[in-house]
Amino acid sequence: MMSHTEGEALDSQQHAVSKGGSKVTSERVALLVLSALLVAALIVIYRVSMVNMQTKKKYQTLTAEYEDLRKNFTGDSCPKCDKDWEQHGGKCYYFSITNSSWEESRRYCQSQGGDLVKIDSSDEQIFLTKELSDKMNNDEDKFWIGLTDSKEEGEWFWVDDSPLNTSLSFWSKDEPDNWKGKKGENREGEDCVRMGEKGEAEDLNCWSDKSCDVPQRIICEKQAEKGFIRVMCF
Repeated sequence: MMSHTEGEALDSQQHAVSKGGSKVTSERVALLVLSALLVAALIVIYRVSMVNMQTKKKYQTLTAEYEDLRKNFTGDSCPKCDKDWEQHGGKCYYFSITNSSWEESRRYCQSQGGDLVKIDSSDEQIFLTKELSDKMNNDEDKFWIGLTDSKEEGEWFWVDDSPLNTSLSFWSKDEPDNWKGKKGENREGEDCVRMGEKGEAEDLNCWSDKSCDVPQRIICEKQAEKGFIRVMCF
C-alpha cells in the first residue's frame, strides 16, 4: 500500500500537471484571440485603404470637373458686349449713325472704353465689310478706322502705334493717293483712313485715305467681356 506521504506527493504532482495544462490552454486561447484581432485589424486597414483610394479618385475627378467649370467661368465663357455693340471674334464693335472728324471719332471710342478699330485679320475685314455694306446709305457713307499717316506721310500706323502690315491691307484701287484737291484746297492732304463700299467690296478692298477733318461715321472696337453661363453662348 502507498503511504500517506507518497499519496500527498502524487496528488501534488497531478495538481501541478493539471495546472500546467491549464496554463498552456490559456496561452493558446490568448494566441488565438490575438490572431483574430490581428486579422480583424488587417481587414480594417485594407478597407480603410480601399476607401482612401476611392476618395482619392473622387478627389481627382472633382478636381478635374472644377478646372472645367473654372474655364467655363473665365477664358472659355461667353463674350458679352454692351447694348448697341456687336460681337465678333471675342471683340465688340460699335457702328455710329452720326458723322464726326477722325480725332473726334477716336475720342468718342476712347470714352466708351475702346478705340477706333484696328483690323488684324482677313476674317475681321470680311465681317466689317459685310456689316458696312448693310449699314451704308450711299457710296460716300463710309466709316473711319484707326489707321493714319499723320506723323509721317506714307508711314501708316494703327491707333496702338503698331505699323500697318502691308500683307494685310485692303486698299481700294489707286489708294492711298493723298489727294489735295484740284486747287490744292486740301493742303494737309489725306492722312486718315476710312472704309466701306455699298454692296460689298470686290476682294475686300475698300480702304481709302481722306482728310482727317471730313466728318465720317465711326467703327469703335473694344475687347468683349466674359459672361458666366456657357449654355447662353450662341
